[in-house]
Amino acid sequence: MNAPSPARIAVMFPIWAAALAVAGYLAPAVFSPGKFLIVPFLIVIMFGMGLTLRPADFSRAIRRWPLVLLGLTLQFGLMPATAWVVAHLLGLPPQLTLGLILVGSVAGGTASNVISFLAGGDVALSITLTSIATLASVAATPLLTWAYAGTHIPVPVGSMLVSIAEIVVAPVAGGMIVNRVIGERWADRDGWCALGSAAAIGLVIAIIVALNAASIATLGALVLLAVILHNGIGLAAGFGLTWLATRDSVAARTIAIEVGMQNSGLAVALAQQYFSPVAALPGAVFSVWHNLSGAGVAALCKRFDGRREYDRPLNAAG
Repeated sequence: MNAPSPARIAVMFPIWAAALAVAGYLAPAVFSPGKFLIVPFLIVIMFGMGLTLRPADFSRAIRRWPLVLLGLTLQFGLMPATAWVVAHLLGLPPQLTLGLILVGSVAGGTASNVISFLAGGDVALSITLTSIATLASVAATPLLTWAYAGTHIPVPVGSMLVSIAEIVVAPVAGGMIVNRVIGERWADRDGWCALGSAAAIGLVIAIIVALNAASIATLGALVLLAVILHNGIGLAAGFGLTWLATRDSVAARTIAIEVGMQNSGLAVALAQQYFSPVAALPGAVFSVWHNLSGAGVAALCKRFDGRREYDRPLNAAG
């Protein structure tokens, strides 16, 4: 059985994601018990992505240090500032403003790596940015929260480093080792990995929605609008500024996704631990929305990117 085309999987992904999000909202009792599956799903996804990577991919990403620096600058410069501006323009109450600033002050999430893969981005660059931004957030997140919200929070350094090692580094390294062993004996693995990633992240979306169904039901449209604006500005500015600097659409989409998709789960955890349930609401909504918007970005990128290698036979045939 031939592997499905990653391009076609990406184009269909927003439909699957939206359908599963609706299912999670309408039947939270069905999906919420799957909370314990979120981390295992992410580990499996990252292992599958490792199957498509080689050490040379990371060497190339590190050599492109100006892109890494640009991504970090946008991550910790643009996103918290955008959160502050959006919150004040919309007149959000103080606790919701704090929650949105907290979302803007954390690093990119591991879901960005999956979306970059489905969007035909530079996965090695995405993982490099996620890892470095996570390390930088140890200092950046509390400082930025203090600068924009006038309050200081301790960041769980040890648990963050352990999480990034368990969820990203170890499974990707394992996948790369297996990739090296099997060589070209599984030539169509990219398609199967893309299908598995799309299915797994869709289920993660359903579980996240189910876990936050009560909060989503009581949210005002203002909070949703704030999250959409915050995420949309991150995606648009990340793509536009990177494109202007590099004229490289693959790099532009990678940094756009990395900047626009935040580690909102950490923002929720920090808000609940140090502030209030109200402050956690922007992060909870962002957790749902950025996966759906990321799915849309992946679909658009693959629909209009006919230059990808796995689409060339289709183009030649046309």
